[in-house]
Amino acid sequence: MAEVLFALARSFASLSRSGVWAAILGPAILSLVVWIVLAFAFLGRVIDWLAIQPPLSWISNWGVAWLAHLLAAIGGWVVILAAAYLTAVVIAAVVILPLLLRHLARTDYRDVAPLGRDSIVASTVNSLVAVAGYLAGWLVTLPLWLIPGAALVLPIMLLAWLNRRTFAFDALAAHATPAEWQEIKQRHAGSFYLLGLILALAAHVPFLGLFVPSFTALAYVHLGLSLLRGMRGGAVMSGEAEVIEVSGVSVESDGGHGEGRGRVIKGELL
Repeated sequence: MAEVLFALARSFASLSRSGVWAAILGPAILSLVVWIVLAFAFLGRVIDWLAIQPPLSWISNWGVAWLAHLLAAIGGWVVILAAAYLTAVVIAAVVILPLLLRHLARTDYRDVAPLGRDSIVASTVNSLVAVAGYLAGWLVTLPLWLIPGAALVLPIMLLAWLNRRTFAFDALAAHATPAEWQEIKQRHAGSFYLLGLILALAAHVPFLGLFVPSFTALAYVHLGLSLLRGMRGGAVMSGEAEVIEVSGVSVESDGGHGEGRGRVIKGELL
């Protein structure tokens, strides 16, 4: 819990930087455009389609067609907003997160050595798989939405899973080795999900939710790199240089690495 609150606090502090705000605004504006286009083009069709599907069609047959239409309208807006949000999530994961990661790696986490492998292909595949899993979760859980209260809880839980599945891996791909990623994922699975849950709640706030995908990327970078820094032992001050020893890695001056121990001085690999 403490590491999640720390990541959120650091994320809010990062908003004071103009470069971070530019990254936050991009997906928000694009998702708003997508939202408006989808609303004008498809909202009426989605509402009409939902109105003739069970259980709304049953409600109409019971003589309360106005209630069925109201629920269909709410459902139509939910579908449109979900589509816009998913668009922003993919953009934030594939485009915005790498920008935020490079910025924070140069400023807040210079002592955390990049020992992983960054790949835009892997990031894109990870995001698309997460979105597919999220949509599958919606389809599988649809019958449960008839349970009172489930329609409020299930979307938040699914969105929390989407946040964790999308951003946790991308936040650490460039810095953590495969072994480090597996260890962090196992030891801090609850923290990754809790952060996703908190931001899933924020995503349901009208208009504010447009900014949540990019802020989620920012928060997961802070959480992931701070956990990685802690697992490696933290920074140790030596004279005027920041020195951190990284267990299990020995980095040579030509950029190669093997087994043993390595050092990072002011964020540069030695």
